[in-house]
Amino acid sequence: MKRIFCTFLTFCFALVLFSFAEAQTDDPLPSWKEGPPKQAIIEFVRDVSTAGGSRFIPPAQRIAVFDNDGTLWVEQPIYTQLAFAIDRIRALAPQHPEWKTSQPFKAVLENDGKAIAALGEEGLIQLVMASHAGMSTDEFEKIVKVWLATAKHPRFNRPYTELVYQPMLELLKYLRLNGFKTYIVSGGGIEFIRPWVESVYGIPPEQVVGSTIKIKYELRDGRPVLARSPEINFIIDKAGKPVGIHYHIGRRPIAAFGNSDGDFQMLEWTTTGSGPRFGMIVHHDDAEREWAYDRKSNIGKLDRGLDEAPKRGWHVVSMQRDWKFIFPFEGN
Repeated sequence: MKRIFCTFLTFCFALVLFSFAEAQTDDPLPSWKEGPPKQAIIEFVRDVSTAGGSRFIPPAQRIAVFDNDGTLWVEQPIYTQLAFAIDRIRALAPQHPEWKTSQPFKAVLENDGKAIAALGEEGLIQLVMASHAGMSTDEFEKIVKVWLATAKHPRFNRPYTELVYQPMLELLKYLRLNGFKTYIVSGGGIEFIRPWVESVYGIPPEQVVGSTIKIKYELRDGRPVLARSPEINFIIDKAGKPVGIHYHIGRRPIAAFGNSDGDFQMLEWTTTGSGPRFGMIVHHDDAEREWAYDRKSNIGKLDRGLDEAPKRGWHVVSMQRDWKFIFPFEGN
């Protein structure tokens, strides 16, 4: 009898340990610290995906949109696509001797960081047009892939595709497991983002909404190609984000995630719809592990969003307080 009782106790103890271990591994957001943002995400997802519940939303309507720069991967000290454009300008410079004396190219070739930072929108567009056009879409895709495979971030000395935020990767996966369709809605170039998003974020290229340059169909040596022209087609930023969502997706999202005032209108458009809605802002406040910036930053400025988030019901995530890890390699 005693042996049976001991066996029973051992079984119960093992069952408790198994249940505890299972509970630990069942955490859908393991890189998020326990707190209001994590709790809000889990409650929202549970509510909209529970059939028969008062807040249930059919899977077809479960659209979640994410900004890219500063929301899913690093955007400091300069946007990744700008770093790509700068490297392209330097590579193409021997074919353009006039660039040595002409801005904005002069600033790039002389590695003048202050001048590059002060270029403004017009100067940046010039760099992008000179470095991104004059080739087919297939050729551009190959150039992007080669650059991402070799370029490294100046601070972390790692490929840019390793500098994605682990908590956001978990969030993307968690949403998809619960019937959400996840989209990127970025001010960055759509064809700069599409070549790598599926392998890094699990988001297929057709679920990317981004800025575009004009493309035309033409025949080269008897073969049809899509040629990239040096002319802006549409900028997906600020008020352009809801418009881009309408054009590309055709449904109003129920959840939106951003990090700057450039995402304000996307969050506003998403969260003012009917039914359950969710808005979240990633606040960069961890100078030790990443960067700390908001109201006065030239890149990823977050001012109005910080002020209005509480009254609009948007959740503000502190990188410092709410995330155990920022990058995937930190947990290894």
